[in-house]
Amino acid sequence: MMKMTDMVKHLLIINIIFFLGCYLVPTAFDVLALHYFESDKFRFWQPITHIFVHADIGHIFFNMIVLVLFGSVIEYFLGDKKFVLFYFLCGLGAYVLQMLINYFEFHHSLNILIDNGFDKKEIYQTLNEMKYNTIWNEYLSQSNFNGLVSTFLRSSVGASGAISGLMVAFVVLNPNREMILFPFPIPIKAKYLIGSYFLIDLFLGLQGSSLFGSGKVTLIGHFAHLGGAITGLVMMWYWKKNQFNKNRWDR
Repeated sequence: MMKMTDMVKHLLIINIIFFLGCYLVPTAFDVLALHYFESDKFRFWQPITHIFVHADIGHIFFNMIVLVLFGSVIEYFLGDKKFVLFYFLCGLGAYVLQMLINYFEFHHSLNILIDNGFDKKEIYQTLNEMKYNTIWNEYLSQSNFNGLVSTFLRSSVGASGAISGLMVAFVVLNPNREMILFPFPIPIKAKYLIGSYFLIDLFLGLQGSSLFGSGKVTLIGHFAHLGGAITGLVMMWYWKKNQFNKNRWDR
């Protein structure tokens, strides 16, 4: 494994500081986590700060391992300034796709309630009080009910979208690099291993969506992963096509 590059090291430290800070000051978690943009808890800084907030030790451990494994390779080719831009744009791309899915799921269910005589303002007021009305279940399927309530009441955290962008970038640069998925000692090309990961993400995302699948509540933002991956793919494809390594900003 190559030596850890400077910006990867800085991002690693920042993530650890945020994690410890939220552990020591629990109220910071709710302020920095990403809430649905129509919620009273949403703040303009959350699309950025949620990238550095993690739910538990397992969550941050996995993301930071992937950051270290793939990030230094990407930073070496992009340069530090372009790497940081790439990282944050992938995180924002994850936010945009997840929020679009959440918006359509939420408003699909909201419109069903409104069509059945419920007052829109009262629905928002109830949800902003971190509550829900059990009567809604009589007019919504379980998947639509989950799409309404979980979208509004749950918050999103983690660097997974940005990390997904790094994984795709690695494939663009090294599609045939052989990798081993622990604990199976079988070398698999990066394009197949990472490609399979995102196909599974797509399947699980569709299954968990109230619009496309069962609408079962999941704690994993599959569409956020896909949003980061798509953003990373587009950016790396463009930079590679335009020979980004010959026009680096900082070296």
